[in-house]
Amino acid sequence: MELERRYGVLLHPTCFPGPWGIGVLGAQARAFVDWLQSAGAAWWQVLPLGPTGYGDSPYQAVCSFAGNPYLIDPEDLAARGWLRAEPPEAPEGWVDYGLTYEKKWPLLRRAFEGFCRRAARADRQAFEGFRAEQRYWLADYALYRALKGHHDFRAWDAWPEPEKRRDAAALDRARETLHTDVDFHAWTQWVFFSQWESLREYARTRGVRIIGDIPIFVSHDSPEVWAHPEKFYLDAGGRPSVVAGVPPDYFSETGQLWGNPLYRWDVLEADGFGWWIERLRTALRTCDLVRVDHFRGFEAYWEVEAGAPNAVAGRWVEARGRELFAAVHAALGDAPIIAEDLGIITDEVRALRDELGLPGMKVLQFAFDGDAENEFLPERHPAHGRFVVYPGTHDNETTLGWYRNLGKKLRRYVQDYLLSYELPCSESEIPWSMIRLAMRSPGKLCIVALQDVLGLGNEARMNAPATTEGNWAWRYHDGDLTAELAAGLRELAVAHERLPGSEQAK
Repeated sequence: MELERRYGVLLHPTCFPGPWGIGVLGAQARAFVDWLQSAGAAWWQVLPLGPTGYGDSPYQAVCSFAGNPYLIDPEDLAARGWLRAEPPEAPEGWVDYGLTYEKKWPLLRRAFEGFCRRAARADRQAFEGFRAEQRYWLADYALYRALKGHHDFRAWDAWPEPEKRRDAAALDRARETLHTDVDFHAWTQWVFFSQWESLREYARTRGVRIIGDIPIFVSHDSPEVWAHPEKFYLDAGGRPSVVAGVPPDYFSETGQLWGNPLYRWDVLEADGFGWWIERLRTALRTCDLVRVDHFRGFEAYWEVEAGAPNAVAGRWVEARGRELFAAVHAALGDAPIIAEDLGIITDEVRALRDELGLPGMKVLQFAFDGDAENEFLPERHPAHGRFVVYPGTHDNETTLGWYRNLGKKLRRYVQDYLLSYELPCSESEIPWSMIRLAMRSPGKLCIVALQDVLGLGNEARMNAPATTEGNWAWRYHDGDLTAELAAGLRELAVAHERLPGSEQAK
């Protein structure tokens, strides 16, 4: 696919301010879109939108098809007459996921009861239409969530055998016995996707498109693995026999042990990759461009024995990415996909990416190790521009935090490099100088994290890979999105020809 020369901002919806303890798809989301428009940004990049579980990571979502009910805007439910609710006393500037779990689910239950009693006929019909349209994944998702609650939130491989093994009679009994819970979980998805599509349309009318994100792997305790166990390497008890991870890398000396079950690519291929096609089709209904995480895993993936203490003693196993993307192209056409091609990238991975015509990624924080041949240095960026350039991603430190944690020698190297481009290099100026470098790149698309626009340190870091605590919780504050910041970004976009032609000429 071909990208236009534009720029955007990376921000997950959980990061919006507001009174609900977590960002929601309401007034603050629209205010952010308005600010993007004023800043001349053509893109808004989000992380995966799925419902989070233990650890709160959007990359370990409960379901990769579903939306996160935590993001539902209660004020919209109140406006529809289904709910009266007061916001909880919640911290500002970060997400308290424990409080969100404790308060949001009862609130949504009350709203569902209000829907059942007072919803207009058109809303009821819209809900039933959504259930029919999304039946491929929604029926399993809603039943799985209902059964999980019924079994004290134990993982599906600890359920009674008939439900664990999806005995047809047992599932029919569960649908009847738990029909209210099944309906509730299906309803939360209808509400989420209704609100998301409304926000997406609002962004579209303001010239802002959305980049989504899809993890390559899925969680073991998920409706996908429960409903399709034959597609994964599981033992006789339904537990993973081998798991996903990556070998030692930039982020961890012992690798990253993700723990996701691994695909049986032969089974996926025998089915024409139908499950993957539906997964991508669903993702592309929610965004205009989708970043596929860990693209290198489509060429070969790192397999680790289940129960291993870390990811060091794994092995590379060939995947069927070429065959998968051929099937995707046949079903979906030229799907707008970005390949997250970071990590241990081989010539085979590059060849697959280029053969598929997918833009890759360049991260400037990886450029400054003192090696003049480093491929992430701006002067080493390919002139064709078929990639997305970032100062840093959600997995990196903020640019200010990164600079502060460099050794003295590398800090001096960064300063000298910026001075060679006639860019400011005092500590407080580093984030915007790196944004300027990214804007200058030949990369067709430039994405900057809001934390870097705000010049924040690692107190605002979104995620530290290979850690399980303190991640995914940062939120910005009311008043942070100033007209001055928007004007500064627009000025850079004009200087580096990243606005549409009609706006560029103004």
